[in-house]
Amino acid sequence: MKIREAVLADAPGIAQVHVDSWRTTYSGIIPSQYLANLSYEKRTDLWKRNIARADNFVVGAETNEGKIIGFADALERETNTVDHSSDLTSIYLLKEYQRLGTGKKLMNELFHHFTQMEVSKVFVEVLEANPTRFFYEYYGAELVETLQMEIGGVTLTELVYEWDDLEDVLARL
Repeated sequence: MKIREAVLADAPGIAQVHVDSWRTTYSGIIPSQYLANLSYEKRTDLWKRNIARADNFVVGAETNEGKIIGFADALERETNTVDHSSDLTSIYLLKEYQRLGTGKKLMNELFHHFTQMEVSKVFVEVLEANPTRFFYEYYGAELVETLQMEIGGVTLTELVYEWDDLEDVLARL
């Protein structure tokens, strides 16, 4: 298992993980028709743009054979107005690679990046029904806001968490 910064050539692999992990993670949460309509091609275009952005830090997890099996990224959201802060915008893994420590390794890379960027607060937004929120809570994230959002015609509850002690998070990782 290797964790490394993503390059443009990783976009198709990241897109596949993005689509496939949404379909497994959000099954029963987001309408199945919405999940079925997710496109590898559109997500590849999205990830080409995301990886090319200078302000977006994207890391991938790959097998020893070079297959992308997970990714994470950090980007200050446009809605984030807090000084010296950033956002953990995603961590996704293929289902068969979950609970093996890969998410922890991806998060570790992001938090090292945050400390290098002299960020003092990190936010993450996660659907309330997504069990990943417990992963974030385990590493010290504190709930700061609850929002409503719509995906596929369904209103869902989104939780906003904050970390304000990055060194503590790194020590836990």
